[in-house]
Amino acid sequence: GTPIRRRQLGTSDLVVSDVCLGTMTWGKQNTLEEGVQQLDCAFDDYGLNFLDTAEMYPVPTEAETQGRTDETIGAWLKKRGRRDDVILASKICGASERITWVRGDGRGTRVT
Repeated sequence: GTPIRRRQLGTSDLVVSDVCLGTMTWGKQNTLEEGVQQLDCAFDDYGLNFLDTAEMYPVPTEAETQGRTDETIGAWLKKRGRRDDVILASKICGASERITWVRGDGRGTRVT
């Protein structure tokens, strides 16, 4: 594939690919193996270095699947062995009385 251009991220010293790969389906709509294959393709064939994830992924969020996206990224990073080549953006859950499994205390997520 044609390599993706890179640019400086704001005023930071980070240089990121123009495309940031979203990961919200890995572990629900895609298997771990499919996610690893997609990461290999994005990084090796197209030159991406930028991932977006969140603690509540995959979506739709459920207690049984929460964290599987991180497991996919972790398995890929372990196999790849070059963590310093990856820019990883993440997010925390916003306020929700319905999402009671993320914090481990049985209460909904809160932003304080």
